[in-house]
Amino acid sequence: FTMCKNTAAAPPAAGREPTMAAMYAKGALVNGIGASLLYALSLAIPEAVVLAVTLQLAVFLAHGLPNRSEEFYDISGSVTHFVVVAGSLGAHQRIRTPRQLLMALASTVWMTRLGTFLYLRISKDKKDERFDALKPCWLTFMGAWTLQALWVSLVQLPTVLINTIDDTAPLSWIDYVCGAAWVTAFIIEFRADVEKFSFRSDPANRHKFISTGLWSLCRQPNYFGEILMWVAMAAATSAAGVTLGDLRLQLAWLSPAFTATLLLKVSGVPMVEKAGWKKWGDDAAYQHYMKHTSMLIPWWPAPPLAASAAKDACAKTQMM
Repeated sequence: FTMCKNTAAAPPAAGREPTMAAMYAKGALVNGIGASLLYALSLAIPEAVVLAVTLQLAVFLAHGLPNRSEEFYDISGSVTHFVVVAGSLGAHQRIRTPRQLLMALASTVWMTRLGTFLYLRISKDKKDERFDALKPCWLTFMGAWTLQALWVSLVQLPTVLINTIDDTAPLSWIDYVCGAAWVTAFIIEFRADVEKFSFRSDPANRHKFISTGLWSLCRQPNYFGEILMWVAMAAATSAAGVTLGDLRLQLAWLSPAFTATLLLKVSGVPMVEKAGWKKWGDDAAYQHYMKHTSMLIPWWPAPPLAASAAKDACAKTQMM
């Protein structure tokens, strides 16, 4: 918990702009790793992987690459999620159980809300600055779409895997706990996104950072909700796998593991907080917020800046 609470409490070191050769190397690496992982996943869920890769490459080649635009990146991700989930339900003629239908419904609700929110955000902002460093080189830009195909395939593992079997496991208390956890996580993510969207829509907050509401309890409440949702989904599939003696369903845990890695180590927290330090790194209030606010797990808000400064001064005095 200590790591989740205080990481990224110092500004990142400044670096030089990468050369085109370096960007090609990075693009080749990202696409190579992504393609390798997609191939490995295709051994377990072939139809889902083919659908994800086909749709992402189609949007990239038809609009993303010619226009050097990420406008349809997020909405294409949501559409791909829907097609993969719908495909898993319709690929095999089976009598579907409440668990299978509820998990498919949960995935659909999640993808619809997230995709709508992200599309409205980019329609308002006109761009996503996280792509600025990728677009100069087509191969690095393509890497974002390859990773999205991988993201869809991995994230939907709990739903796709449970839909590929005859789910004869009865509902248990674990399913109800997972359902409650999913609903709680969904509400947290939804509220966090609405709070931030409303904050950024106010012209008075144009050059400010959000530290109110759920954002006072942790720096990334939306990511906390996202990760918890897929932990709940994976746990439900995993529990069914244990009951049925189907070890393949334990692959569902790759979903929250990948989500957490992506958000905490790759495209989420590192990019967001790097941009934050660039904008407000000289602001004492921002430094205080970053130092005293939990990164992921909701916890007590940071103490008032003045009180914290007085406490630190007192501690220094006692050490002298």
